[in-house]
Amino acid sequence: MKQDYTGENFLDCPVAGVQEIVRGKWTMVILYFLSLGVLRFGELNRKMPMVTQAYLTKELRMLEKYGLVHREVYPQVPPKVEYSLTETGKKFLPVLKALEKFATEYEEQK
Repeated sequence: MKQDYTGENFLDCPVAGVQEIVRGKWTMVILYFLSLGVLRFGELNRKMPMVTQAYLTKELRMLEKYGLVHREVYPQVPPKVEYSLTETGKKFLPVLKALEKFATEYEEQK
């Protein structure tokens, strides 16, 4: 069945840009944990034992690049690095809450 598009394409879709940001497998989980407060890398890694350190680092760097996560490095030995949500990241919290509500209701329907 052929769909009739009204001249709109991928670039016209208002959520296409956001999809680029939240495309990572663990992006939503990382944002959820950071919505609960500031976390050091090790703390975040322990909350997500199924994620490798390399992949977690990659996801955090991507979120930092898009301005959702702030990385604070403290000049001390041993090095201390903390992650938190930026103001832009905090603006994403209502979306995260809506997804959390949907996930809870979806699980109850099963």
